[in-house]
Amino acid sequence: MMMRIPELKRFSGGSIIDSQYGGMRNFKFSNNDEEFQTDPNSIYTKTGIPIGIAKFGPVDDDVVNHLGRTAKAILQLYDPEKLGYIFTLHNNADGGFGISSYLKGYELESAADSVHINFQMDADDLIFVTELALFNKLKKANVNVALQSLKAPDDGSLSIYAMQKKIPYLNVEVQHGHIDENLRLIEIAIKALHEVYPDIKQGAGK
Repeated sequence: MMMRIPELKRFSGGSIIDSQYGGMRNFKFSNNDEEFQTDPNSIYTKTGIPIGIAKFGPVDDDVVNHLGRTAKAILQLYDPEKLGYIFTLHNNADGGFGISSYLKGYELESAADSVHINFQMDADDLIFVTELALFNKLKKANVNVALQSLKAPDDGSLSIYAMQKKIPYLNVEVQHGHIDENLRLIEIAIKALHEVYPDIKQGAGK
């Protein structure tokens, strides 16, 4: 996603890791002449890696181990335990996944404990967090926000890893093309992070 330079002046400091893989979402590769693929956000826990692979085909121990090493390399680069938080940016498509996906009766209801909806916002734009204090702060800001359940299924996602490691996690998720809303939610999320965890200095704007 490209951001206009004047808008970036509102931020101070920080860095971003952009994971790209051939212009497609899934990791697709071969091992011993057999094809495998998985969602790149299902490689961060031992339990979740084989589950992610199994959604697309057979599971192979060598592939599981390779993906585990890939996740470890990404985490070593980002070093969230030292940084003190994980902040991610995701895009979605119009009318697919959104804040309502976490409501009772929808496919991700087991992933969230609490959901707050601002009906004036596009349902595709939201913030997902793992800490109750962050959820409450963002609820007061009246943005679409969901709190990950302590009993959320282990799907290998980075948010599950963060919860297991007790690292605060925030994901700003917006519909592709909603650049202004993306920037607005990033600023709101950073403000909430600073207010809830005032000792965190690195990687967030003031």
